[in-house]
Amino acid sequence: MNFLTSIQHYFQVHSLPILALIGLVALLSFYFGKLTKAIRLPLIIGYMFFGVLIGPSFLGIFSQSIQSQLSFITEIALGFVALTIGLELNLNDLKKQGSGIISIIFAESFGAFILVFFAVLLVTKNIPLALIFGSIAPASAPAGTVAIIKEYRAKGTLTKALYAVVGFDDGLGIILFGFASAIAKNILLNQTGTSSGGFFALILTPMKEIALSIIIGLIVGALFCILVRKLKNSSDYFVHIFGIVLLMVGLSRAFHLSLILTNMTAGILIINTQRRNLIETMHRELTNVIPLLFILFFTLAGTNLHIGGLPSLGLLGIVYIIARSAGLVCGSRLGALFGHVSKNVRNYVGLGILSQAGVAIGLSLIVKQDFSGLGKVIESTGKSLVTSGDQIGTIVITTVTATCIFFEIIGPILTKIALKKAGEINVEEQE
Repeated sequence: MNFLTSIQHYFQVHSLPILALIGLVALLSFYFGKLTKAIRLPLIIGYMFFGVLIGPSFLGIFSQSIQSQLSFITEIALGFVALTIGLELNLNDLKKQGSGIISIIFAESFGAFILVFFAVLLVTKNIPLALIFGSIAPASAPAGTVAIIKEYRAKGTLTKALYAVVGFDDGLGIILFGFASAIAKNILLNQTGTSSGGFFALILTPMKEIALSIIIGLIVGALFCILVRKLKNSSDYFVHIFGIVLLMVGLSRAFHLSLILTNMTAGILIINTQRRNLIETMHRELTNVIPLLFILFFTLAGTNLHIGGLPSLGLLGIVYIIARSAGLVCGSRLGALFGHVSKNVRNYVGLGILSQAGVAIGLSLIVKQDFSGLGKVIESTGKSLVTSGDQIGTIVITTVTATCIFFEIIGPILTKIALKKAGEINVEEQE
């Protein structure tokens, strides 16, 4: 304990320049990843473990202010992940898989929503709270799934299905959240007899977010296609790739859009309209930058995992974990059954989509902000009043943050198991 305290004190007194800190973290996290690989765990588990070690839970080297300063790295990494997903979604290949992928996406999303809604309702008897938890449940963390696919060079029908599912279910999840939160707000407002301004007015914001995300993705994607027509040098391609990702991430932040949908849309446009050698060049260039981004992304994700929050899980957190896992796994299997997809996809796709982090936490922050002050007053502490909306916001953000620790650790491990059982992992990469 004295050793940890002395390290914390040293970094508080002798704070390293932020660039030196990033470089040191990249190098040390890389070797932590190698250690976990040696015990046959995915690299990203090592990155996250190192992040937890240097975060507030242990050494405290990465303070809240440093995490805030480096949040742009997380956004850039997610932008590249989303572009990578889009570049895997060739519409001709998806057509060959038939309507099964669409069935899986809808079944796993609604499966998670329905099971979590009824499970939370059973425990809390609170309909608005159950609606919010149900609507957050389908949101996945595509970075975890994509990182495992890239690390083990997975190829096959299950791999293609995973790209499609983790890419599109966030969009569907945002739509579900828009409807569910609108209904929940109406219920809370009716408790105080306040007019809500109409159900459709409440869902207009998320619908606008999705539409604008797609439009900006199409525009920037089309601009990229025009600019790269006469390029010959591969390094020139990298400059343009990096440029459009930064542009879309920046626009998404400025207009409060989904950077995942924006970058994924651009990727879908590019792969379905451009020549094959351009796509291969883009994949090569992305292969060079993605490993570093994954190291930084998952290390930073680890610094945000407050292990001290795990004891606060309680019954509600356990119920959410079980219901969400069952909804995604059983829902995807049911969708695959109706969609007549291959056996590998039917048996293992559910295991590959359990990761949950950024999008879910983002939605819980929206709940915390939008539900503040709504509903009837349930507690009075001095000059402040606590409403049922305030209570919902606190419960949601606490529980979702704690459960994301579980899903971020177990999700990538189960993705690796699924790909291995499906026989889609490169044999050499398993060593």
